[in-house]
Order: sequence, then structure tokens, then C-alpha cells
Amino acid sequence: MRTIETPLLTADIVIELVDYDHRPVVLIERKNPPHGWAIPGGFVDRGERVERAAVREALEETGLQVTLIALLGLYSAPDRDPRFHTATALYVARASGQPVARDDAKQVAIFAADQLPTGLAFDHDLMIQDYLAWRREGCVAPLRGE
Repeated sequence: MRTIETPLLTADIVIELVDYDHRPVVLIERKNPPHGWAIPGGFVDRGERVERAAVREALEETGLQVTLIALLGLYSAPDRDPRFHTATALYVARASGQPVARDDAKQVAIFAADQLPTGLAFDHDLMIQDYLAWRREGCVAPLRGE
């Protein structure tokens, strides 16, 4: 019998804090390699809906209960994760309260949308650019080929 190998599935969440002026965004500093600042997210468990994984990962990493408001795009470049091939669904979510670093987050920080850091882990710089375009223009991430 042939074994099928596919990319690992993940969910990432741009979290906007609605009880702060101008809806700032929550980022985590990763505790585990690859290190650096990143959008909260993680692996989808077997038998779990991707949307549910996004909500769970947000809670596990930031302590925030989020409400998903949009699916921004799917990111699947084979080199997007230096460890192995992953494909991720990127959601935009809203939450209120003070985030707290939990699980595999070394620390958590709140950034104004126009002052987000660059040099994020994985392909999160690209995701942030797509998020900012969505926020300005209401458009989802463009389709990307080779």
C-alpha cells in the first residue's frame, strides 16, 4: 500500500485587540526554533477543524479568547518553514483583554498596525503585508504560483 505524504497543516491568527484604540495586533516571540517574532499559530490536530485549531492556538499562546472574522489566505510555499513543509490557513480574529505569553510563546507584545516589526519568523512578513492590504482595502491575499 502506498503511503501518502502531504504538508503538515497549521493555522495562524492575526489578532486585533478591539478594546484598544486603532485595533493593534498581537505578536509572540517564539520560545522554540525557529526563534523570532511571529503571528500566533500552530498545528492542526488530527480530527480538528482548522478554524477550531486557530481559536485553540490563539488561547494557548496568548491567553485570549478570539472570534474569527475572516480567512485571509492559504500559504503553502514548500520553504515557508525551515523545519519541514507546512501549509497554513491565515485568519484575522478579534479579541479584547491583555494578552499573556503562554505555551510556546517566550513573550507577547502589542503592536500598532503601522508599526509592526519586520524580519518575522517563517513567511509572516508576507502574511502581515497581506493583512495590512486587507485592512486598508478589504482584499484577501492574492493567489500565488511558483
